[in-house]
Amino acid sequence: MTTARENDDSAAPVQAATVPPTAEDPLAEAGSELLGGPVGRRATTGRSGWWNPLRVLALVVIGMFALGMVQKVPCYDSGWFFGANDQYTHACYSDIPHLFYARGFADDLVPYFDHIPDATSGGMGYLEYPVLTGLFMEVASWFTPHGSDLVHREQVYWLVNSAMLMLCAVITVIAVARTHRRRPWDGLLVALSPAFALTATINWDLLAVALTAVGMLMWARSRPVAAGVLIGLATAAKLYPVLLLGPLLLLCLRAGRMRTYWKAFGGAAVAWLVVNVPVMVFAWDGWEKFYTYSQSRGVDFGSLWLIISQQTGNPLDGANAYAIALMLLLCAAVAALILYAPRRPRFAQVAFLVIAAFILTNKVYSPQYVLWLIPLAALARPRWRDFLVWQACEVMYFLGIWMYLAYTTGGNNKGLPEGGYDFAIALHLLGTLYLCAVIVRDALMAERDPVRRDGSDDPSGGVLDGARDVFVLGRRAHQPRHAAQFSSGYVEWGRENADA
Repeated sequence: MTTARENDDSAAPVQAATVPPTAEDPLAEAGSELLGGPVGRRATTGRSGWWNPLRVLALVVIGMFALGMVQKVPCYDSGWFFGANDQYTHACYSDIPHLFYARGFADDLVPYFDHIPDATSGGMGYLEYPVLTGLFMEVASWFTPHGSDLVHREQVYWLVNSAMLMLCAVITVIAVARTHRRRPWDGLLVALSPAFALTATINWDLLAVALTAVGMLMWARSRPVAAGVLIGLATAAKLYPVLLLGPLLLLCLRAGRMRTYWKAFGGAAVAWLVVNVPVMVFAWDGWEKFYTYSQSRGVDFGSLWLIISQQTGNPLDGANAYAIALMLLLCAAVAALILYAPRRPRFAQVAFLVIAAFILTNKVYSPQYVLWLIPLAALARPRWRDFLVWQACEVMYFLGIWMYLAYTTGGNNKGLPEGGYDFAIALHLLGTLYLCAVIVRDALMAERDPVRRDGSDDPSGGVLDGARDVFVLGRRAHQPRHAAQFSSGYVEWGRENADA
């Protein structure tokens, strides 16, 4: 192992014009015929003028978000309140209106501090969400009017939350578009995602998604403290963002950028503690509810373990141990990829892989969990074909879980029986594994990576972008695949051709 100073000079990242998706993506080129055809060489693609990429993306995601809200209209009118089966047959279920009453917001109870009566909470006792999400829910309740009509109040609560979540959606798309400076149009993958629109208002996951996306943008801009703070805040809203610190550690180890990593790690730890410690000190029982509930929760909807349990008749009482063991195994595989790959994988690639590993091994997969992966997928594999294959699987799962619940709660055998639901789960698992497979291939064969085809290194990597390796396992066992094999202008990774 060799060492390098943290401030070693490395080549500047590739600087060039904005990459239009129609110039390199066959599916985007074909689809552009609906809008007049691919971008020509005389087209203006810069940031001048009102119709720049960020404004277009913001309008697109607002439009798609609004369509997702329209899809919930049957439930808004009656399905959430009268005839509980209707919210499943119309595939418009949302946790938001139900938890307004069931978690004490309708009665002005303070999350974590006030015990929720068992008759209201179904025995939950306290809010089972991380602290920052609980604050988000509480703030939304402040804008919900009081009154005796609970149905109206729940409708307004959903609308208030939807407005706040729409802002999170716009922030997410803008952050993704700005993370890869030359590829703002990759944000369209997020903005036009059907699964994004369908699941955005099921729960409060978009808060953590937006914070994570901005955190990755800050890392891409070489602002590690800000990146760490945002990842810490995202972890205070949902547990999964903390997993990004694992692959980031190994990437920084390989590139000799550990000082920068510890700045990000410190920022994340401080931000998480600032949010959580006051609640831990003054309302421990309420604070720990999220963690104890997650630990004690059995095999649930959407998981690999549910398929095994239903097909074998085994309740899988040891699902926690199985899930942790499989997660550790997959994390070890991601670590091996980071340290053994001929060329250091991009941050977005391994970020997607580690979150996907968590989703694939978890005891439950709620439909809105797809939101965690969509921004990462747009950064890791910005290709419409692969993205839409995965999205089709996720939409089928979205429909499958509601049809299964309609079948099990309706009492009329209308919907999707157990075998059909297991098939929908399998589609979700296979779709996610497919996207993981092409991302792993890109990491091992950099010439197949859409982001690196022009000679770029790691546009989302911040200090990692263009940095030389100081620690690689198996260096003598392979010949690195440098950008020169598939792009002119670069003869060595991270170093410009003197003749260019």
